[in-house]
Amino acid sequence: MDEVNVVVAHSERATLRVGDMFLKVDADQARIDAEVEALSLAPVPTPQVLWRKPHVLALAALPGVALGRLGGPSTGSSAAWAAAGAAIRKLHDAPLPPRLGGAGRSIDALTAELDTECEALVSNGVLPADLVTRNRQVAEAALRPWTPAFTHGDLQIAHVFVDGDEVTGIIDWSEAGQGDALYDLATFTLGHEDHLDDLIAGYGTDVDLDVIRAWWSLRSLLIARWLSEHGFDPFAPGCEVDVLKSRM
Repeated sequence: MDEVNVVVAHSERATLRVGDMFLKVDADQARIDAEVEALSLAPVPTPQVLWRKPHVLALAALPGVALGRLGGPSTGSSAAWAAAGAAIRKLHDAPLPPRLGGAGRSIDALTAELDTECEALVSNGVLPADLVTRNRQVAEAALRPWTPAFTHGDLQIAHVFVDGDEVTGIIDWSEAGQGDALYDLATFTLGHEDHLDDLIAGYGTDVDLDVIRAWWSLRSLLIARWLSEHGFDPFAPGCEVDVLKSRM
């Protein structure tokens, strides 16, 4: 290995791959500490922590490949999606971790953040008013009481690795903690609605599909402007803006 691959990089954090090791560099030491704590508690396969120093965390690479990515096809079979569902259910059934995670914001805080962001999306010309208004209506279903679960908090499809039909590990735990289980399921299936049934088959319990759809709208509304400002493209085919348009 004679090169460094940049996996993701923006002003808050960066992840680099060097051979079979990932280096996570984070301006916020608390996120690194939270990730190490979550890795030690999560009852699912996770990367091995190799070492930790101020603002840097070294993790061993996982076998297999990511199940897919937002804006691209899923590389996994229906059985792989079901296996991911079973792993997520095992996480959600685990004893609660001590901290609140990215999926654990209060209804009042989340509502205020959503309303502020919707106003900014329209006033800054990022998205048309009718698109924002419709998805704000859909998002309302997610703003309800929920039973706390051990959540990943940023369970993007690219964060789950599989080898064939087996889950080999889940990465990026800095947002983990107590939160809404359906937020994890929605984040994981964002842009991959066609695999929702496979995921739920493995998850093994009835879920409120309206709430999952609401979280698709809510997450996309909250993150679209941030993505645009940090070098990502929410307007790319199959990504957040397409998710919002699909609700029209």
